[in-house]
Amino acid sequence: MSDKKAKTRERILDAATAALIQRGPLEPVLGEVMSAAGLTVGGFYGHFASKDSLMLEAFRQLLERRRQMLSRLDDSLNAEERRALAAAFYLSRWHRDAGGDACPLPSTLGEVNRLPEPFRAVLIEHVELMVAELAGSPEDADKALADLALMVGGLSLARALGEGELSDRVLRAAKSAVL
Repeated sequence: MSDKKAKTRERILDAATAALIQRGPLEPVLGEVMSAAGLTVGGFYGHFASKDSLMLEAFRQLLERRRQMLSRLDDSLNAEERRALAAAFYLSRWHRDAGGDACPLPSTLGEVNRLPEPFRAVLIEHVELMVAELAGSPEDADKALADLALMVGGLSLARALGEGELSDRVLRAAKSAVL
């Protein structure tokens, strides 16, 4: 792939990523994504086979970035400390209000049943990898899974409530339950 084509593909993926975080994988239309990338729809199929393939790749990349962020935590921390630190970031006002590099799960989970099967496979892989990263041992995996579910659910509810005291309370309550 030429350098120019690779850069164009990345612009399309960046635009799709922003759309996915804000509105999920189903709602944005190709015209919006391509316009946000500064391109016309006509060039889309030179880079992706379908809108679903574009959104799947954006979803996969976003989840990978989330795992990379988690992997940067201090290795000397035990599993409980890692989860507490992850929750402190994940359940923060900043993350609730973040746009560009926020977690895509709150905008995507409600749509997974209506998406092609590869989306579910990517989600399953992500959850399994996150649990492995957050659990200190196999015996700790259910606690890590529960904390992950609490974090995603808390962030989803806080984002749905928007900025305000109730949303802030949801973030604090979920964070304290993980800690």
